[in-house]
Amino acid sequence: MLKMRSIAAASALAIGFTALAASPAGAVGTGSGGEHEYVVLFAEGTSSADARAAVEAAGGTVVSENDAVGVATVQAGDGFTAAAADQAVIQGTAQNRIIGGVPGAGAAKGKAKKVDAAERDLTEGATLAKGAAKGKAKAPAGKGEPLASLQWDMQQIGATADGSYKWQKGSKQVKVGIIDTGVDGTHPDIAPNFDNALSRNFTVDVPVDANGADIDGPCDAEPDASCNDAANVDENGHGTHVASTIGSPINGLGMAGVAPNVSLVNLRAGQDSGYFFLEPSVDALTYAGDNGIDVVNMSYYVDPWLFNCTNQPEDSAEDKQEQATVIEAMQRALDYARERGVTLIAAAGNEAIDYTKPMTDATSPDFASVPGEAAYVRDLVDPASCVSMPAEADGVISVSSTGVSERKAYYSSYGNGYIDVAAPGGDVYDTADDTRDITKGILAAYPESLGAIEGTIDENGEPTTPAVVKSCDTSGKTCAYYQYLQGTSMASPHAVGVAALIVSQYGKVDPKTGHTGKTLDPATVEQILLGTATAKDCPVPADFTYTRHLPAGNTVTATHTCEGDGSPNGFYGAGIVKALHAIGR
Repeated sequence: MLKMRSIAAASALAIGFTALAASPAGAVGTGSGGEHEYVVLFAEGTSSADARAAVEAAGGTVVSENDAVGVATVQAGDGFTAAAADQAVIQGTAQNRIIGGVPGAGAAKGKAKKVDAAERDLTEGATLAKGAAKGKAKAPAGKGEPLASLQWDMQQIGATADGSYKWQKGSKQVKVGIIDTGVDGTHPDIAPNFDNALSRNFTVDVPVDANGADIDGPCDAEPDASCNDAANVDENGHGTHVASTIGSPINGLGMAGVAPNVSLVNLRAGQDSGYFFLEPSVDALTYAGDNGIDVVNMSYYVDPWLFNCTNQPEDSAEDKQEQATVIEAMQRALDYARERGVTLIAAAGNEAIDYTKPMTDATSPDFASVPGEAAYVRDLVDPASCVSMPAEADGVISVSSTGVSERKAYYSSYGNGYIDVAAPGGDVYDTADDTRDITKGILAAYPESLGAIEGTIDENGEPTTPAVVKSCDTSGKTCAYYQYLQGTSMASPHAVGVAALIVSQYGKVDPKTGHTGKTLDPATVEQILLGTATAKDCPVPADFTYTRHLPAGNTVTATHTCEGDGSPNGFYGAGIVKALHAIGR
């Protein structure tokens, strides 16, 4: 599947790489003597010996290699990028930079955190609409899990007790990889489906920035008292929410996911702060390809560039080659995974922009290794030569977000030829009076240890905010926590869950592919996913105006234009995914 914005260079978390544990991405930043850590991309077909020789000739030392994709992590001093450019087998470099400044980031307890507008709109001064449920909810007998009545998202796609659950809950032989900030594998509503043995952590938290201010640290203050987390830990909450939407089990506790019987695999590539570096993303994808993962969810873009451009006038020559390196390295890793049976699905983005039109990018680069560095405005970013990874990569299914009324969410990015399908991701302003109601977000699992640190769960185990819900089983002995979030990050896992049901329904065991369970060609999965989505036309008029009456008292409006005659179109792609239809019902 070709994307409109892919460029020539591209033709958005084991086996295949060595010495990975020696230096996880982000562990090494600027050190004494101007030492830095780089991701180095080699020309295809370069041998390991030639690669190492080229790095040494440029003044660097190889720390780890990913032979499957042709990249290496290298430690080197100032001037390495220029020296590497003189080596024929080195195609590009990108610095693994620790955070020196985070422009526009929200701060929580003194820590910098990557927060977008969709998340901020949900969490700041969260209030419930009058009469909305708070704290706990119980579904009618025989009608699903206790919190099923709050899962409007599952009702929208037919993943309910009376819908797809009756016919196909998913197979344990189907493995779903969550490339995210981690997954709390001990969460009671995730643990039954969590594959601890196969899960991996490909990154390490960055304790402080270049000024010494806390980013993910101090390490001893984290829930597990470590910046090098186990593969069943999530100290951000994002990845746990995603995993829960995909595959929380039917167990009489809380909620159920789209595919409540599939195996969930944590392939952590994102740090606690919410930043995703190139190296762990590449390593997570190649690991997925080598270890029989069937579908992966990618609800992020590779930092620091929202859009990777190859000829943007404002960018320096070094920045241009770094962005070209991100595009090529990610495309190779995505191709590697897809060729080995991994269906690739990604969030479309929360920038509320049309990705097929020239636009302004004032967010890139969104972190820096040198104090004082910050994002700068890139005017009229060219959609023909810029690409957001992984969402705009070849072979990736991009997902826009819908609200409870099925309108495209106000924050969801869009574009005719960019969006493949839509799925519920929440829209807290999709209400009768355009005021905020957090129950119009998406409810899914929340790590208890994180809630205790963030102050959203008190010392008695009770939620302190309506954005968090507690649910216990009938015995009252096992309780768990859930939070409302919104974003295309929440839409993508709904599509992933449906894709997992497709593999469960139609996949076969084929040892030749390296899969130990069921497998199905990604092209077939995509065909069924798009073909069974419910087509939804552009609104009439196609220039749709969103109105939001914010809690502060001000009103914000924005107009988005939906292009496309019928289906597919720029808001919904082929339509809204449907779990029941995808399994032939």
